[in-house]
Amino acid sequence: MAFRHPHGDYAITAMYSVPDDAWYLELDLVAEQRTLVTAVVPDEDPAREPTVCFNPNAEHTDVPYEVVRWFMHQVDEEIRSSRAWMRLRPELVEIIYQLRQEHMGVIDDDDVPQVIANVRTKVPEEDLAAVLEATFGRNPDGTTMNDP
Repeated sequence: MAFRHPHGDYAITAMYSVPDDAWYLELDLVAEQRTLVTAVVPDEDPAREPTVCFNPNAEHTDVPYEVVRWFMHQVDEEIRSSRAWMRLRPELVEIIYQLRQEHMGVIDDDDVPQVIANVRTKVPEEDLAAVLEATFGRNPDGTTMNDP
């Protein structure tokens, strides 16, 4: 996925790396087809922090402040959406982390009711919706978060 800055000289390319369990956002100089900055946003491991990387071997490039702010705003949005669950109470983060590791990509819709029943024994009722959304993207009744 790529989108251009309104002035057109710069673009952000976003991609997910399955081996890294992280989103990569690259600020590209379009005309030169060159990546200037890469932000790495891990979304599975709360112990890994987001980072920003520069290529020390690349030639010096002046990037307008407005473009840097635009890029960092997009990085901030990715951090907010990918890592919001990591800001819950530590005991909930640990439960979510374990559930995501165990079930992400493995659980199918037929198994959701049993998994939810198991979660209910470990998570207080007032925290159940947040845990299920962060883990599975589901409500307590098994419907998806995007259902009306």
